[in-house]
Amino acid sequence: MISHSIFEYSYLWLPLIGFLVGFFGALIGGGGGFFFLPVLILFFDVPAQVAVPTSLAATIPICLAGSFGHYRKRNLDIKTGIVFMAAGFFGALSGATVTSLVTEQQLKMSFGVYSIFLALQMLFNLYKEKKASKKGVVIAPLSKTGRYVRGVSYGFLSGVVTGTFGTSGIAPVMAGMFAMKMPLRLVIGTSLMVIFGNTVAALSAHFLVGTIDLTLVYFLTAGTIAGALLGPGFLSGISVERAESSVRGWYALGMIVFGVFMIFA
Repeated sequence: MISHSIFEYSYLWLPLIGFLVGFFGALIGGGGGFFFLPVLILFFDVPAQVAVPTSLAATIPICLAGSFGHYRKRNLDIKTGIVFMAAGFFGALSGATVTSLVTEQQLKMSFGVYSIFLALQMLFNLYKEKKASKKGVVIAPLSKTGRYVRGVSYGFLSGVVTGTFGTSGIAPVMAGMFAMKMPLRLVIGTSLMVIFGNTVAALSAHFLVGTIDLTLVYFLTAGTIAGALLGPGFLSGISVERAESSVRGWYALGMIVFGVFMIFA
């Protein structure tokens, strides 16, 4: 269902928020949807059941513009992306159904716990990778079957997360692609392609079980498109491999902060 909320002066901050989220979402491959949900709930008092589909709608331009930008920079592995997207489609439909069955407080609490859990997992994986690097341990690449199984499993999980919480579901996607030993630039670009597919599937389901506030979407996307188009270009001018650990570490800390706020706010 579609609705239009009454304009409030605080909405004038949304294009700036959208630009920043779009820029960094396209830059690191996350789509940025993770940050829309807590921002809408905590700072604009949007009900969780409305914030979820609204966040999804505002994420689509980031993924679409970002994917196009990364395609031009040859940062897309289309075959791997299709495997993740196909599995994520069914996961997103399942997750959208879950949202309509829980209360707003339960949804907020679940999102907070999920955020903290995945952030701690990301930090733990970073610790293991650094430890293995110091010891000079080389991890053997996955077989073709192993890559396919990882793609389906992590793709489905990311779809469930996208449909349930209205976020990008990027953590399972990146975890699966890193496990496949894909280069970071391909991980960033391909993950946006996957998140785009998940988001479209989840949003389609939420048309039936949720409410999308198009007023909020208009203000957010006024900034997200510009940010998403600039992100891939900026990426081509920096050495992302050197900054990979720092970016993932700070991203994880941001997830913990938002998770705590969602639980106790």
